[in-house]
Amino acid sequence: MIKDLQSKNFTLVLSGGGALGIAHLGVLHDLQKQQLVPNEIVGTSMGGIIGACLAIGLAEEKIYEHIKSFAGIYNWIKFSFSGNAVVDNEKVAKIFDGIFQDRKMKDTAIPLKLIATNLLNGDKKVFDASDDVYIKDAILCTMAIPGVFKEHIINGETYGDGFLCENLGVTEATFDTILAVDVQGKNAFEKSMPDNFFKTANILEMFEKSIRLLIYNQSKTNLAHLHNEIYLIEPETKAHKTFQFHKHEEIRDLGLGLL
Repeated sequence: MIKDLQSKNFTLVLSGGGALGIAHLGVLHDLQKQQLVPNEIVGTSMGGIIGACLAIGLAEEKIYEHIKSFAGIYNWIKFSFSGNAVVDNEKVAKIFDGIFQDRKMKDTAIPLKLIATNLLNGDKKVFDASDDVYIKDAILCTMAIPGVFKEHIINGETYGDGFLCENLGVTEATFDTILAVDVQGKNAFEKSMPDNFFKTANILEMFEKSIRLLIYNQSKTNLAHLHNEIYLIEPETKAHKTFQFHKHEEIRDLGLGLL
């Protein structure tokens, strides 16, 4: 895989997955070690956050430092008692403002595409260099899980998380060769049913597993219809929850050594 990527232009695609997306950093670490730089980055949700950091030229170590700020939930979450979501975006917006400042989608070292969903009509929206949009605003769109994070409005349109339409943005790749990292792939769910003592725990596990299966099947369908040369990496994330940002060190390690 490494030799092939060294000789070709390729698109790096990073999936969404909440805290599971921290595993992307392990892959970025190995890419950096091999001096492999993608010619384009496509990201959804957490993959969009990490991909945007890489696109503006940040090294993996620096991106990891930023991601650690998510480990303390109260550092970036502001609970809201009105509107359509539990979490207000004010604190997390300040984090992105510090990282990206006034850079727009066209102001990246590597071309960047961020996938979001128009919550009014269901259409997929891909923010790229043709959009006169700040990177931080596009990120607030791609990461806005409905009901959890507040939806984000740009030019009168209301956007939410890109996982609703394409969690692994392989169909948006410009180049024939794709390196896709899917933290919600075949290794993201147990091959057995929940078996906890408390029924409530079983119900919660079934709900999360159902969402992972839905996303996995969405991505599998998209991959099956592509004719690109695809190198697919699926870290073993099934033992972790999408909200476990405090386990950033062990989740990052899940992406190491997979190239």
